[in-house]
Amino acid sequence: MSSDDQPAPPPVDLHFWFDPVCPFAWLTSEWVRVVARRRDYTVEWRPISLRLLNRAVDYDAHFPPEYEAGHTAGLRLLRVVARARAEHGRQAVGPLYAALGAQVWQVPAGSPPVPERLDRGELLPPALAAAGLPAHLAEALEDTSWDAELQAETDAALALTGKDVGTPILHVEPPDGVAFFGPVISRVPDEEDAVRLWDHVLGLARFPGFAELKRSLRERPQLPALGVERGTVGVSEDWHAGSRRQK
Repeated sequence: MSSDDQPAPPPVDLHFWFDPVCPFAWLTSEWVRVVARRRDYTVEWRPISLRLLNRAVDYDAHFPPEYEAGHTAGLRLLRVVARARAEHGRQAVGPLYAALGAQVWQVPAGSPPVPERLDRGELLPPALAAAGLPAHLAEALEDTSWDAELQAETDAALALTGKDVGTPILHVEPPDGVAFFGPVISRVPDEEDAVRLWDHVLGLARFPGFAELKRSLRERPQLPALGVERGTVGVSEDWHAGSRRQK
């Protein structure tokens, strides 16, 4: 079959930019997967690097000590994502992100930090296997030749929202639809609430005069890796990973 005979790719309803080390991007992605199933949306999953987004920031002055290593681990994982996309197509990215997120966030509390597990070879091989991708993609972890592509993806996402944001970034009905950072959620809603929340978010985002709705008090992210099970309620001012500059 010639390239001219190849079927056209399905239209994309949503672009979702993610960094696998952001807990709020992961929670939002799980919500979006629920909505996509209910609404029959096609989602294109795209990389955005917190390490590149904050490349000009003094980490020692602006972040807790572990953030630079965590964001750097995210950049390394995104190199693998970029290579997977190049070799296996954009349809490989969603399953790979799902597998990476499970390895990062659905592990028991007290597990070694992501950079340590990555260096030990305990994180990426099972994620690649779960996504049905070859193990040799792990060679991209230290391959900085992918960074220009990741920078371009990061710049493309920020061009839609402005620079004073974090992850995730969503673009609905591209190329002309609305784009926004977030929403930042600390739990995944059930299916009915997921669809209602989606409609409310789009209602706000589609109003041309809408800019921001925010509160700093929030629950801890309900993720096993953070020792918070689903259904746990508790407000904390310490969690800002989904906010500006990904603090």
